[in-house]
Amino acid sequence: MKMPASKTPPLFDRAAVAARRARARDEALFLQRAAVDEVQDRLAMVKRAFTAPAIITPFPQIWDGVLPGAAIVADDDVLQVQPGSHDLVIHAMALHWADDPVGQLIQCHRALKADGLLVAICLGGETLHELRAVLGQAEVEVTGGLSPRIAPMGELRDLGALLQRAGLALPVADNVALTAEYRDIWHLMRDLRAMGESNALAARLKHPTRRAVFERAGALYAEHFIGSEGRLRATFDLICLTGWAPHESQPKPLRPGSANTPLAKALGTTENKLSD
Repeated sequence: MKMPASKTPPLFDRAAVAARRARARDEALFLQRAAVDEVQDRLAMVKRAFTAPAIITPFPQIWDGVLPGAAIVADDDVLQVQPGSHDLVIHAMALHWADDPVGQLIQCHRALKADGLLVAICLGGETLHELRAVLGQAEVEVTGGLSPRIAPMGELRDLGALLQRAGLALPVADNVALTAEYRDIWHLMRDLRAMGESNALAARLKHPTRRAVFERAGALYAEHFIGSEGRLRATFDLICLTGWAPHESQPKPLRPGSANTPLAKALGTTENKLSD
C-alpha cells in the first residue's frame, strides 16, 4: 500500500494574517514607509528607467504613487503576475509572512523580463529580539512552558542565499536596523497590533495568556533593554534583497585558472616555488 506524501504543516495562519492586516491603522505603518524609503534609495543607485514595475504588498495605500503605473499585487501564495511581463518587481514587507519565501522569489523571477530587477524587503532575524527573549523567559518562569509567539525570521545570510536558489543573478543582501522606543511592554504590543504585525503563527496559543506572563516580561524588559529616558528599546531589522533576471549582458565570473597576471605580481611580492 502506497502511503500518501506528507505535507509540511503551514507555519502561518493566513486567515489570521489577513485579519490582523485588516485592523491595521495607517498612522502605525511606519515600518512600511521605512521600506518605501529604503527601496527608493536603492533604485536611485540603478542607472535605468523602469517602465513596467510591479509591487507585491499587503498595504497598497503605502505604495500609491511611489512608482506611477505600477501593478499592485497581493502577497498571496500564488502571485497574480504574468511571466516575463515586468522589468522591476518589488516584494514589499511580506516575505517574512510567507510559508514558502523561496517560492515567492521564484514567482517574482518568472514575472521578470530578461535583465529585470527584483527588490525584496522584509523583516529579518534581529527583529524584536528583545521581546522574544523576555517573553520566552517570562512564560517559562510563570507557566513552566513555552509557546510560539514571535515568528522565526530569516538571517541576512540565509535570506541572501534564497536569491541564488530562485535563480537570480548578481545577488546582494544588506540590512538596516531601526530602533523604536515604547513606554512599556503594553505600548509595544498595541503598536504591533496597530501595524498588523502581531502573532499569526499557526501553532500559537488559542486562549488568552495569563496577565502575569506579560507583567513578568515587562519587568525583564525594563531590566535589560532600556533606551533613552527609561523607555523600552525595540529593534526592527529591515533586510533588503536585490537580484537580476539573468541576461547575457551581465558581468560573469572568470573561469578558475584563467587569470593572466600572477597573484604575486598584483601584491608586489616575490613568488617562491614550494620545495618537493
